[in-house]
Amino acid sequence: MKIVLNGEPREVRAETLSDILVECGFSGRVATAVNEDFVPSGLRVAHRLADGDRIEIVAPMQGG
Repeated sequence: MKIVLNGEPREVRAETLSDILVECGFSGRVATAVNEDFVPSGLRVAHRLADGDRIEIVAPMQGG
């Protein structure tokens, strides 16, 4: 399926938001949004993706 991940077009096999985190190598604490709607971590496994979805995945950064 074709999606846009963090502004970049991508072809993925993932069917859920949880699957895409694994497929794209994200680990640890991240924030997720699909089509500009925040998706809490507890709902990612059930959040099915559709062709053309715009997904944002943001990881916290340390520093000062």
